[in-house]
Amino acid sequence: MSAIATCGKPTHDGVPEFSYPTLTGSNPPSSLELLGWSDFFAAQVEPGETELLVRRIASVHRARIDAIDVSGPVGIELPPNSNTADFAVGDWVLADPLTGMLVRRLDRKTVFQRRAEGGHGQQLAAANVDTLFIVTSCNADFNPGRLERYLIMANQAGTDPVIVLTKADTVEDAGPFEQQAKALQRDLPVVVLNARTADAVALLKPWCGVGQTVTLVGSSGVGKSTLVNTLAGPQSDTMQKTGSIRERDAKGRHTTTARSLHAIGGGGWVIDTPGIRTLYVSDVTDGIDTLFAEITDLAPNCRFRDCTHAHEPGCAVQAAVAKGELSADRLERWRSLLAENRDRTPVLSGPKGNKIVRKKKY
Repeated sequence: MSAIATCGKPTHDGVPEFSYPTLTGSNPPSSLELLGWSDFFAAQVEPGETELLVRRIASVHRARIDAIDVSGPVGIELPPNSNTADFAVGDWVLADPLTGMLVRRLDRKTVFQRRAEGGHGQQLAAANVDTLFIVTSCNADFNPGRLERYLIMANQAGTDPVIVLTKADTVEDAGPFEQQAKALQRDLPVVVLNARTADAVALLKPWCGVGQTVTLVGSSGVGKSTLVNTLAGPQSDTMQKTGSIRERDAKGRHTTTARSLHAIGGGGWVIDTPGIRTLYVSDVTDGIDTLFAEITDLAPNCRFRDCTHAHEPGCAVQAAVAKGELSADRLERWRSLLAENRDRTPVLSGPKGNKIVRKKKY
């Protein structure tokens, strides 16, 4: 563990300090580890930076960034000409101990991001997330095609995806929804629950341990904010607003308007995100390969290395379809998503056919 200073500015007036769980054992985690700190981040700290303050981004706004450290909520002073869009909730940063000025952001272990329609670059959603809870409900919101897109994003980000089926209490049998969800990706965990009950905490506990960070994504109205409130517990001072949905199409209103980090009662952290109406596939080839692992595994057995699995002789994928081992519909969805990814992934070009994109360093 790095010898970085862990003290910080006093908490803002009126904002309660975080209460960390009391842990026993021969090697209880440090306060930083309770926040999600690990050797991955400690290894990035240079010898000359050991006196800097370690802080984690808790919320990102248009003109400011809020953070937490071992003492609780703290502010972050940004250097001139900084863009808050370059930061994600969950980022780890180093700050000057005298001024509180941000010195630099540490490299991310994982990052969940998406490309908006007509946008330039990726829109950051959350960083350093261990598990992505993809939340949908047992009603008209359940859409396998949309869930596949979330799974692709999770795979590309390097997080472990879990499908969370909410509002199980509103249907006679949630089994069909569960089976459809499990079929979307190999070894995919699927949890069926009522987000308003305490049982939800127990069902999600395997992914919400001390120092672990989870993120919730999904459409508006599926119960994300309700689930965040349930995980945080009644003692939380940062309860999220919840809203109702339209019965005819299960669509909800955006009750969460910004991404934010919340402490989980059991010691982990949860990042809530606004509902996403449209999720485009762009620059996520690895995520698609993971989602369709059965196709990815068969491809090396094709006669031709560049087989499109459409019409070539000796195609192992088409042979699996003919034998009933692979669904033709699933192959078609793979082909469609791959085409969208190709069409939507920007190709950078310059005067000589290439362009170097330099990353900002903070």
